[in-house]
Amino acid sequence: MYLKGIIKEVLTYKSGVLGVTILVLLIAISITTIITIPYDRAIELWRGEEKIWIENPRNALPTWVKFLTGRNLPENIIKDTREGGIGIVKAITPLHGTDIKKLYIEISFDYHYDDFPSEINIFFKSIYKESAPILKIYWVKPDKTSIKILDYVLRYTNDTLYLTINPVVSRSIRKHLESVVNGSLELIPPINVALFIIEDSDSLNSGNFKLMKGRYKLIIEGLLFGKDSDLDVRLIVYGKVWGLAGTDNLRRDLMIALLWGTPVALAFGLTASIVTTTASLIIATISAYYGGIIDSIIQRSTEIMMILPFLPFLIMIDMFYELDIWRLLLVIIALSILGAGIKSTRALVLQVKEYPYIEAAKAYGASSWRIIFLYIIPKILPPVVPGMISAVPVYVFLEAALAMLGLGDPYIPTWGKVINDAYIGGAMYKGYYYWVLEPAALLILTAFAFASLGFTLDKIVNPKLREL
Repeated sequence: MYLKGIIKEVLTYKSGVLGVTILVLLIAISITTIITIPYDRAIELWRGEEKIWIENPRNALPTWVKFLTGRNLPENIIKDTREGGIGIVKAITPLHGTDIKKLYIEISFDYHYDDFPSEINIFFKSIYKESAPILKIYWVKPDKTSIKILDYVLRYTNDTLYLTINPVVSRSIRKHLESVVNGSLELIPPINVALFIIEDSDSLNSGNFKLMKGRYKLIIEGLLFGKDSDLDVRLIVYGKVWGLAGTDNLRRDLMIALLWGTPVALAFGLTASIVTTTASLIIATISAYYGGIIDSIIQRSTEIMMILPFLPFLIMIDMFYELDIWRLLLVIIALSILGAGIKSTRALVLQVKEYPYIEAAKAYGASSWRIIFLYIIPKILPPVVPGMISAVPVYVFLEAALAMLGLGDPYIPTWGKVINDAYIGGAMYKGYYYWVLEPAALLILTAFAFASLGFTLDKIVNPKLREL
């Protein structure tokens, strides 16, 4: 009933309603994330090799950016001969009297976006025993222009042709474009651009490349060797937008880190704040109640800890021992317990211990521990709680700051780790602002929620603030 009354009073203030609403939303996100993406799976995805995310575009913007810019930015186009469907033709013709088979694969797709794709990869899945398939690969544009990309012999049964960075393909594209202008070109567009441009001399010479929209084709002709030989192709034309949060330079979906960063931030901040405040409250009460040498030892220890530079000291410990996030939490708690809060709490206890009801408790024989925990602490708890709530974002930002410096847990996806990855990947000067703004916005939102709630509780326990 007491808790219900507090909640009811908190909700009478606009700042309280706003803080509680945001906090409930963050808690809901945390619970949903833990259920849908278990911790081990999240770590596996975030630490996973590139092959886990190979179908994701690299450094892709969030999909909702399309609606802000008004441009139809490209999304992934995936075509697989194993799945079939519209635009896929596969034919294998045995050559009479031999174990050789003629292969023809045609993959066509419509491209009506307003920008060039970011990358093009071809994935081969083949069956052969001795001789690998020999292939000729062609690219056909909507205006029927055909470009022979390269001759290719598979290296493995599961082979990948990274078309956009292949030097042989680059030479083929240069030769083709120079034949269009009947001369040499100073500026050769990247392969992902060259395969989608309108080929006219003016634009090629000026470097003002124009996108050609329409139906494109990838044609693969080849020979398969062996009775049971076979070949399937998976074409991925990578876009420039992906998901709700976009991707990083390792193709990882940033939504994993943004979602899992929520329960980690709340657990870290709340645990640090509650444990630190509770321990400081008890130590300060014991110090003020007993006085004498106990008070002197606690106060001198507190003053020493207040003098020590907290952040540099914490960074030094983290660098030497490479702490994971939960050991880091223990170190932060240990360094924060004997802080300035003990001084202010001690001042409150010195006043409360002189109240008549404390003297009455001593008179009827109540033990010191009973007086401390049942009579003094409950009396000074109301003004302490708002500070405890307001301290949560301090610890959330502290963890993020350490992660941004590269000193946090390298394996757990957190908001600070995302910002650190963005810094290392040069997100700001490359224009990948979403990479920094998304985790930063969540950090600010979390801080705002606890600050609003703490301010509301402060107004409740301190009537003088109600006029503000």
